[in-house]
Amino acid sequence: MPSPDLGAVRAALVDGRTSLGIELGSTRIKACLVGPDHSPIAGGSHDWENRFVDRTWTYTLEDVWEGLQACTADLLRDVEARYGVRPTTFRALGVSAMMHGYLAFDADGELLVPFRTWRNTSTERAAAELTAVLEHNVPLRWSVAHVHQAVLDEEPHVPRIAFLTTLAGYVHWRLTGRRVLGVGDASGMFPVDPATRDYDADRLGRFDALLAGRLPAPLVELLPQVLVAGQDAGSLTAEGAALLDPTGTLQPGIPLCPPEGDAGTGMVATHAVAPRTGNVSVGTSVFAMVVLEKPLAQVHPEVDLVTTPAGDLVAMVHCNNGASELAAWAQVLGSFAGALGHDDDPDAVFEALLRAALDGEPDGGGLLAYNYLAGEPITGLPEGRPLVVRTPGSRLSLANLARVQVYGVFATLSLGMRVLAREGVALDSLVAHGGVFRTAGVAQRFLAAAVDAPVAVGRSAGEGGAWGIAVLASYLAAARERDLHAFLDEVFADAEVDVVAPDADDVAGYAAYLDAYEAGLAIERAAVDATAAGPGR
Repeated sequence: MPSPDLGAVRAALVDGRTSLGIELGSTRIKACLVGPDHSPIAGGSHDWENRFVDRTWTYTLEDVWEGLQACTADLLRDVEARYGVRPTTFRALGVSAMMHGYLAFDADGELLVPFRTWRNTSTERAAAELTAVLEHNVPLRWSVAHVHQAVLDEEPHVPRIAFLTTLAGYVHWRLTGRRVLGVGDASGMFPVDPATRDYDADRLGRFDALLAGRLPAPLVELLPQVLVAGQDAGSLTAEGAALLDPTGTLQPGIPLCPPEGDAGTGMVATHAVAPRTGNVSVGTSVFAMVVLEKPLAQVHPEVDLVTTPAGDLVAMVHCNNGASELAAWAQVLGSFAGALGHDDDPDAVFEALLRAALDGEPDGGGLLAYNYLAGEPITGLPEGRPLVVRTPGSRLSLANLARVQVYGVFATLSLGMRVLAREGVALDSLVAHGGVFRTAGVAQRFLAAAVDAPVAVGRSAGEGGAWGIAVLASYLAAARERDLHAFLDEVFADAEVDVVAPDADDVAGYAAYLDAYEAGLAIERAAVDATAAGPGR
């Protein structure tokens, strides 16, 4: 984090001129506080993990609030330690979270079934049926697929549904009392019409006709109100302040921006909201977002159509599995080093593993690595089985193992990006963000090979979506004067970026690896068929 002017920051904190962003990611809840110039000045975090219960990936609502309170407390401690000030208010606040999934509530606000996260792939029948009826790709993880599957399965809670939302929408509702959602996150619940920046009215009609009254109300009455970036989304209530900070330090009245999904905050954090710009976000999942100049010619199961936080059409290639398996290998190797008496910081171990990948052979030495902890719709896998595969002629080394683990993070993404290339989608810039890019010149270099295009990484790459939603919160005060793209031009005016062009040897080696990876998916399918999934397996 940069070293700001302490006196100026203290004054901004006392005057309430800072903005706070909180993002609930898959493995970490992060808070990022920015000053009037939008630079990060403090942060907080809390680690958490999803649970696999009754064949469902979930978090409890207790997990959500315990995590948010711990993250907020960590942020307030960090601010006080750095600046000697404990803030009681902010100019604005924003909440972001992992997109999609299923949170269904009754008329009393009680959760009807455990939260079904984006990671669940139990909606295949519903997604296929909706894709055909709506003439719009409906991924397995979208909220509308989950509710339709619940109807098809005749789940007993369906007649009691009064409200559906995402995780960000749920937290925002509890903090403000407003049942609203940013347009980017809303576009992962139900298709959005870019012309109206609202749910597609024609497709809503088709959905209601398909269900023929099997929901207690027309779908639009069960969904959150859609807002675009910069619109009033309510303010922190006394009850919301107590939920976020039980110590009573934070006071009610803080304005909130529309809650957004992690895809939207990733676009903001990488200055990729204009046509022909794109970004890649790497975490527990990995996805690429490309802002389109025009709609795609065909419906593609590998490509989702969502929007920017301003409502512009975006092609999204979303892979359920990202860097978790790479992190697991780093943990194992760190434990081995510890057993030899070389205890080291986990971040240092992760960096060492990434650095080792630079010495690997361009094609990975004949090794294959599949990072599928969960099912992967792009490749048609209903469940995941992480695998390392090699033949007797493969060259097993730390460098090759490390390289194919990084390649494995991007391989499924590459298969989806091929579809956009065939559609003639053009890109002027591609920016990457996520913790894996904090180690300079490794994942960025291999991503450039994977997409065969230059990849930029900015100074905020490690801050990610928490910084992005903090910037969207800051935009509340500027939305009347300029649009989001112009605002971000100002935010990024002095941004330092590092651009890596693809290396020819890496491109050729990665292409050979990807061919072998695609052919080897049959091994992954056989592993799913041959082993039974269950908790902890």
